[in-house]
Amino acid sequence: MISALADRIRGLASLFWREVAKFGAVGGVAFVIDNGLTYYLMHGPMTDSEAKARFVGATVATIFSWIANRFWTFRHRRQDNVVREFVMFVIINGIGIGISTGFTALAKYGLGVTDKNLLFLAGVVGILVATVVRFFAYRFLVFNKELDEEPAFSHDHELIEVHHHGAPVAADNERQPSADGPAKS
Repeated sequence: MISALADRIRGLASLFWREVAKFGAVGGVAFVIDNGLTYYLMHGPMTDSEAKARFVGATVATIFSWIANRFWTFRHRRQDNVVREFVMFVIINGIGIGISTGFTALAKYGLGVTDKNLLFLAGVVGILVATVVRFFAYRFLVFNKELDEEPAFSHDHELIEVHHHGAPVAADNERQPSADGPAKS
């Protein structure tokens, strides 16, 4: 049992790190989109509206991120209800955009920073904070199909859940025979 539990924990950790790597790749591209567009807008069309420039950059990056995370990072966890998934994604990203834009606004209006490079850097710090929030929110709230639906992890709960007598709970398709005959599935 300990060996099986250790194998499952290693499998879950591997799955988690694969998701983190994919999320990181998508996030890296979104980071370039967000910051490239924001930098362009801050030094061009929105020269006096740094927080608005950050908002626009983050919004465009968010649209890219939803598509990439839905069809690549969490493709096996997509919800059947696409509208609900998208609405949850938008809410989570609204919070993330609020964090990154808030760091820029706080630096400009709260701390009186006027240097565009420092304001840009404040937004980058906000993105880093928002990224941690987004990963866990995506994983557990947006793309949250249960691990039980993945064949490799379909019986993990058996290793953790304990029957009231201390014995592991058997899966429906692995029930032990009773005194009345073989197990029924």
